[in-house]
Amino acid sequence: MRTVFPLPFSHDEVFSGEAGEKIPYHRMYGKQYCVPSLTVYTPEELNELRTAAEAVDAIYSKVMRFIQRYMPDSFLEGPLGIHPGLIAAARLESVAGGITRQDWIISEAGLKCIENNTDTPTGIPESAALESLLIGLAADQTWTAPSAHMDERIRECFRSWLTFYAEQGLEGPVTFTSYGEHVEDRTNTIYLMERCREAGYDVLYAPLEELEIVPREGLYHQGREIRLLYRLYPLEYLIGDRDETTGVDIGAALIELVHEGKLGLMNPVQHVLMQSKGFMAAIWSLYERNEQTPEYCGFTLFDETEMQVISRYLLPTYFTAAPFEQSAVPYAAKSYWGREGRGTLLLDQEEVLGTMEMNTEIQLQSATQDKDEKDDADEEIEAYYANQPKVYQQLVPMEQASIQTEDGPYSGYLLTGVFVIGGRFAGMLPRVGEKVTGDMAYYCAATVREGMNDEEEKEWRSWD
Repeated sequence: MRTVFPLPFSHDEVFSGEAGEKIPYHRMYGKQYCVPSLTVYTPEELNELRTAAEAVDAIYSKVMRFIQRYMPDSFLEGPLGIHPGLIAAARLESVAGGITRQDWIISEAGLKCIENNTDTPTGIPESAALESLLIGLAADQTWTAPSAHMDERIRECFRSWLTFYAEQGLEGPVTFTSYGEHVEDRTNTIYLMERCREAGYDVLYAPLEELEIVPREGLYHQGREIRLLYRLYPLEYLIGDRDETTGVDIGAALIELVHEGKLGLMNPVQHVLMQSKGFMAAIWSLYERNEQTPEYCGFTLFDETEMQVISRYLLPTYFTAAPFEQSAVPYAAKSYWGREGRGTLLLDQEEVLGTMEMNTEIQLQSATQDKDEKDDADEEIEAYYANQPKVYQQLVPMEQASIQTEDGPYSGYLLTGVFVIGGRFAGMLPRVGEKVTGDMAYYCAATVREGMNDEEEKEWRSWD
């Protein structure tokens, strides 16, 4: 059971001031999202998470380059599920590091990275700004903030991107865009925009719905041409966007500008390769066939250290469920472009095996609960994710955590998000929710307890 330390303040006491200004979506869909509590990690856990997350990020970047350079378009379109209109731009090699968030489970099996959000990760202001505020309320000098260096990591990442794009002849103000009426996305976008400004660049915000595109010419906002764009809008959505009034395929037109070198995107289009959950199965396939790679490309892809990283921190993931069904191992079926838990099925055979029955018990956790005003839209969204191709990943048990909420005690499961920005550990985003972590999970800030003696550790453990 993960230790969670409740702060001696109510939700309204915490979020009536600066905290509420930084995270205006501390309640979402009429429900508490940010909890005035701290998820406690040990220094040893933090150190291993930092090392492991950076090593996994390096594996992702290496496989991304391998796919860009050696795999045919048919592999990108088939096993990876990349839209054909994205493939040419996804092959353009940009800076390897970006703004990403891995999802980790800490259990008796050790640390396991189950997903990597490489295209449009959110939760950034919670980790970079709110975490330190909540730790400050604890008034205990032994608590430290694991996300303390996140702002600097963001600034470094933008410097790296914009130096690269300047070498390609793309300069000028950086435009940041998201749906203007979506408070969470807009807050995340503007937070990044301010860090980019701090890095020394001119920045502007433009709501996504106000952007105009002239095919083969340029992207504009209120008559001003945009050459550099940070967008908090998924590429798998963008490529299908069409202006119903003019009939212009605006997503395809924008990606064409990128391919022609007229527009620099952040995160770059290459990140869509890693965002596809088919990428996780591709890594595992290459891992299992590492000795065969010299026959294909002339070199061995992974060295011994990288093989150990994959074996220790990643999970067996396949394009078919057969390996798990044949061995009666519990697994998760994940839609290629699933987000916030949507499109994920847990197939847990433990109970079935215990009764010697042959049928598989399917457990489906809904990522949308008690949101009456969203029911119709949710049905359409759920169908969108459920109908996608899937990968199949070994299921490992999640660590349990109990927290105090406005609605009373809640017992759930901890998913530890780890931001890796520019290839370096940047911060943590713990969420407590159901077995499939959805958009109704609770954010419970991370903290690290330093320098405990035996008595303090005994007391700390007693909180469980």
